[in-house]
Amino acid sequence: MAYLAEYSSGMDVARLAGLVTSEGKTQEIRMPFTGEHLADLPISTPDDVRTAYAKARAAQEAWAALPATERIKPFLRLHDAIIDRRSEILDIVQSETGKARRHAFEEVLDVAGCVLYFSRRAPGLLAPRRRAGIFPLATKTVELRQPKGTVALISPWNYPLSLGVTDVVPALMAGNAVVHKPDTQTALSTLWTIALLHELGMPKDIWQVVLGDPADIGDTLIDGADYVAFTGSTRGGRKIAEEAAKRLIGCSLELGGKNPMIVLDDADIEASAQGAIRACFTNAGQLCISIERLYVQDSIADAFTKKFADKVGRMRLGAGFGWDVQMGSLTSQRQLDAVSAHVADAVAKGATVVTGGKARPDVGPLFYEPTILTGVTDDMALCKDETFGPVVAIYRFRDVAEAVEKANDTVYGLNASVWTKNPARARAVATRIKAGTVNINEGYGSAYASYDAPMGGMKASGLGRRHGAEGLLKYTEVQTVSSQASWLGFEPAFGMTYDKYADTLSGLLKTMKRLRLK
Repeated sequence: MAYLAEYSSGMDVARLAGLVTSEGKTQEIRMPFTGEHLADLPISTPDDVRTAYAKARAAQEAWAALPATERIKPFLRLHDAIIDRRSEILDIVQSETGKARRHAFEEVLDVAGCVLYFSRRAPGLLAPRRRAGIFPLATKTVELRQPKGTVALISPWNYPLSLGVTDVVPALMAGNAVVHKPDTQTALSTLWTIALLHELGMPKDIWQVVLGDPADIGDTLIDGADYVAFTGSTRGGRKIAEEAAKRLIGCSLELGGKNPMIVLDDADIEASAQGAIRACFTNAGQLCISIERLYVQDSIADAFTKKFADKVGRMRLGAGFGWDVQMGSLTSQRQLDAVSAHVADAVAKGATVVTGGKARPDVGPLFYEPTILTGVTDDMALCKDETFGPVVAIYRFRDVAEAVEKANDTVYGLNASVWTKNPARARAVATRIKAGTVNINEGYGSAYASYDAPMGGMKASGLGRRHGAEGLLKYTEVQTVSSQASWLGFEPAFGMTYDKYADTLSGLLKTMKRLRLK
């Protein structure tokens, strides 16, 4: 970890990645594992944000003029580079987030897989497309994809490498420049990636980074954008949507979730209990698509709860860089306080702690045990509100109709999971759940990592999608260019009177219909 010393100085960070700052203000970043000093990061001002936009716009025109086959090259190289240098970035991600190494590795896999997908697909998705014109032969119409211009991207602290890079890269491939505001606590992974991409041939000014509190630089960030991509809380997403609407610019928002997992009576209890470990406690539950509500059919509820509780009770918490740790730390005191408050409120109102239920300062300052509760009711904050921590409530249900009704009883609609030995039965249930992604016999990974399919939320879980064609094309404006032959147009030709023209054109339209030419 000796190379982490490079990141302890704010000036070094600015040098490595072109971070835009001017006043010399810094923010201390501490390691969630121990509370020890990690880095001092320079903080940007509103004027710095405006400078970042000016630099990005100056670089964007030449970048957009390159063929897509050229723009993808640095990112295609990134696939191998981030895998080869994974030890570096894993240490950085763990140091700034406190997550277990196996969970940090998911971020490396996500960046590699998503970047490779878009590198291979971007040239085809962005290529001009012939569209049918109004008159065969006489009308030639082409659909073009033009970049938005300069995109504002705001990424969260919980998956700083994954949720930053995999949104920025398709925006850049589409020909845009980006002004990116990662969360300051977890900005080191972004800065490391930018420095690496500079080595791999990415132009220096097309990916700008600014750091600071949203209250200080958020308005300036939105004011300069041609499009906004945001991953974060539903509350923050609503504000961004309002501000984008005022300027008539587009936005994509991946927001919160209170995600359900349904375990049907024919499910493999061992497999579903093990799957729930990953679904509920990856990154200490600080994952917008993690499971916080577990619905288990009556006939297997006791057996499942016993099996699941036994596995959870034996999970290994740790503040280290080894692969054997099953769950790491929460990232901030705010999250620890929120998790503790949800559990305390539920217990005070009659819920039962099956296992866990308390902070673990003996392991580290921000650790909380993986926790299972039963007896959670609607009057408890834990029932409806996103906890965003290592806590899950188990509920029983009688039949599929009740399970679906309970799963949909939420303002959110981001992710869901269904467990059964019968795939056809699972698919029938999945189509009835109002969530953007539904995984069968997996908590979240199969849908999220299927990069050719769109990923995003319904209801209060957001707007737009990442991944798939939409994950790239949302960063473009559609332009239609159509040329018309002079011998057949929208005015009479060859001395024809208008009434004769109208009769001729009407007959032609009917003929085209019969010949299926329109």
